[in-house]
Amino acid sequence: MKYLKKYSNKTKAAMVLLIVMLIILLGNFNTLQNSKNVNENINAIYKDRLVVAHYIFQYSKQLHFIKAEAEKLGLSDNMKKNEIAHTLDIIHNIDDLYAKTVLTNKEKQHFDSFLASCKEINKQVENKNWNKIAYSSAQALKTLESLSQIQITEGKAKLANANAMYNKNNTLGQLQIALLIILGGITFYLLIVKKIKRKIKIPEHPSMN
Repeated sequence: MKYLKKYSNKTKAAMVLLIVMLIILLGNFNTLQNSKNVNENINAIYKDRLVVAHYIFQYSKQLHFIKAEAEKLGLSDNMKKNEIAHTLDIIHNIDDLYAKTVLTNKEKQHFDSFLASCKEINKQVENKNWNKIAYSSAQALKTLESLSQIQITEGKAKLANANAMYNKNNTLGQLQIALLIILGGITFYLLIVKKIKRKIKIPEHPSMN
């Protein structure tokens, strides 16, 4: 700080103010970026996790119905075929909605396996092979369980990221407040305290002459 001695107190205060304001400006920019990321993570939790969880629930509900229909003994083949075919149409409608969500590579692999099981069910409906339909339904349900677990893991990761960014924003906010307090103290010292000190005259010793 030695190089500041040749400047006036007002100049020193202005320079300190400029430096601190620059730090605060950079901090605010970083806070805005973090807030944007937090918002994206929260939206992702809703759009790509909670919504998908609803689709998985609907899939599971329809597949349990297909499996139960295939295993019924007192139901005619034509009745089973019509009921299962109708339920598969409902499942295919969900497929279009599910495919529009953001899927990770792991999720896509499991979803492809699920679609393959549904395709096999559709094939066996025409053949009226109820045992294979029940088996393929069970396989599809296992795939859904895996997809559901992935959703939970991904949702926890998104939530952890959002909380970490929130904590970072909170820390930066506290730092900015501290800088403003320091700035106020320095400005007060340079403009007020030193000025008062200069006005105080030290009495001279009496002359011995």
